[in-house]
Amino acid sequence: MSIRKSLQSKISSSFVSPFTIAQSVSEKVNSFSSNRNRGKRQFEKSSKIYPPAPQRRDQDRESEAVWGFADTAFMFDSDGNVVLSGERYPLCATPLPNLIPWVEDTLSLRFDPNNKLIASYPPPVTKSLLSEASLHDALRSCGELEIWVDDVMRLRHSHGHSQEEMYALRFRPSVETPFRVCDAVLKPQNAEQIFQIVQTARVHGWKLVPYGGGTNVSQALSFEGVTQPVVVLSMASMNRVLWIDEENQLACIQAGAVGRDIQKCLAQFGYTIGHEPDSIEFSTMGGWVATNASGMKKNKYGNIEDIVRDIEVVTHEGCFSHRMVAPRESTGVDLRKLFFGSEGNFGVITEATVRISKLPEVQEYGSILFKTFSEGARFMRELAYRNIAPASVRLVDNQQFRFSMALKPKKSLLPTQKSKLEKLFVTKLKGFDPETMCAATLVFEGSAQEVKSLSNAVYACAAEFGGMAGGAENGAKGYQLTYGIAYIRDFVMPYKILAESFETSVPWNRVEELCRRTKERLHREHRERGLPGTPFVTCRVTQVYPTGACIYFYLAFSFDGVDNPTQIFSELEHAAREEILACGGSLSHHHGVGRLRAPFMKEAIGVEGVQIKGRIKDALDPEGVFGVGTQGLL
Repeated sequence: MSIRKSLQSKISSSFVSPFTIAQSVSEKVNSFSSNRNRGKRQFEKSSKIYPPAPQRRDQDRESEAVWGFADTAFMFDSDGNVVLSGERYPLCATPLPNLIPWVEDTLSLRFDPNNKLIASYPPPVTKSLLSEASLHDALRSCGELEIWVDDVMRLRHSHGHSQEEMYALRFRPSVETPFRVCDAVLKPQNAEQIFQIVQTARVHGWKLVPYGGGTNVSQALSFEGVTQPVVVLSMASMNRVLWIDEENQLACIQAGAVGRDIQKCLAQFGYTIGHEPDSIEFSTMGGWVATNASGMKKNKYGNIEDIVRDIEVVTHEGCFSHRMVAPRESTGVDLRKLFFGSEGNFGVITEATVRISKLPEVQEYGSILFKTFSEGARFMRELAYRNIAPASVRLVDNQQFRFSMALKPKKSLLPTQKSKLEKLFVTKLKGFDPETMCAATLVFEGSAQEVKSLSNAVYACAAEFGGMAGGAENGAKGYQLTYGIAYIRDFVMPYKILAESFETSVPWNRVEELCRRTKERLHREHRERGLPGTPFVTCRVTQVYPTGACIYFYLAFSFDGVDNPTQIFSELEHAAREEILACGGSLSHHHGVGRLRAPFMKEAIGVEGVQIKGRIKDALDPEGVFGVGTQGLL
């Protein structure tokens, strides 16, 4: 008999009172707490305890139907130019007169500000399968615990930021089937409380899903088709940097800590974690581990699996963590690796012990222009071969390069003349063709001597491939644009333009072929469907490795007059993924699988790989408490 059936039979028995059951759970929790603390005491004994990271607000945005901060959004000013509101980014508060003309030229359309869809957020949502009274009764042994069953909070914790979800939230007609949301949101305070919730979920047949920043683009928070009650665990209260061990250069960080808060806290003491994904302002430590994330400065600091030295996970039966953190071990299979990329399927990640680094003495930006994408790609490969890649280096193709030019702000007469002279020098005297040229942005970090030596080596390498230095200012702007452009997708969506990103990793000998074939496939799929205008298909080479690189794609097209546009977009992205896999690319480099890419799992890791994952899932979660089908695991 399963544990779940056994406990259910106990509950129905007239010989066992609810108090006895609560006492049984309490005994399990006491044992859980005792084992958890005994395993950690030896290491933490020598650690210094520091103030926590700033308390995270529950909502940084006015509504979960758009990306970013509530005070930041693209809009039209009184002169008809696009402007980014707020003061958070260098791009803010400056008219961008070239953006709309670029959109019209690139997508082959006439941009009409009056031809706009009217958002109807929030959409109708499904009725909760759980009542507040039943939840309080079931969770009475958990102590003080915030519980929400209202529609607003359930909706906020029931989606990520894929284009399908954003479109459905803002423009889905109210006559359609209500948006399937979770049935309750709980806000635990500690691992012991989470363990109690897990035991309760086992008894009542709930599905448990951790929620960090909600930034995923893989539909990992999609609950469509899930018939069991879904309870989301908001990790917002578990948001602290618990301690910093300066001697061993380690820190312990709770899973709900947001990237920007982690940065601020560690910087107070002269350290950095070095992990900077594009979503760092909103994503969390737990989410980084659960998706096996990568950041813009991976070349210097490593990916998340290189940075994290240990994790604490609340599982089906107890708490998984190491007794201590050693620099390396040879103790058989490293079970910690099971939880990297697990996407909530095996348990709830509550803490991570991470390697920290001293803040760099010097940070220097740079940029390099190349005549063709091929020359730039060979330069990126050579950086990896010679092991001289700076903290961050990203090569954008010609389409993305021209997009960055369209985001240049309006300038006074003197800078405009200067820009014209610079353009003349580059195109006429140096022979760079505006229709083929591309650019790489660079970030160097380290001591003054390290930065000087490395930058000399990088620019010398670039010259071997016809590269020309483009200046530090352009490098800084290109790097910072990462945060600003994230708002553009939600700005153009009401004007009937869909856009989304997707990524892969691929061996060096297939990089150019994969980029070319994926672009060709998307243009072909767009034509065959008779879609309006021309699609915007672009890519950049980001993280580099000795054996290959990450390729990051963007796709956008007009859906004016198109029925069910998000379904069409999904079909195009599906076709692109087929082409990527056919070219030897991976299913994902750092976005994870979620429910969006689950149909490709057999092709990505093989039938035997899928079966092994399923058997691990059955062993670690025999009652199917964790997850809602990400990676196809139920």
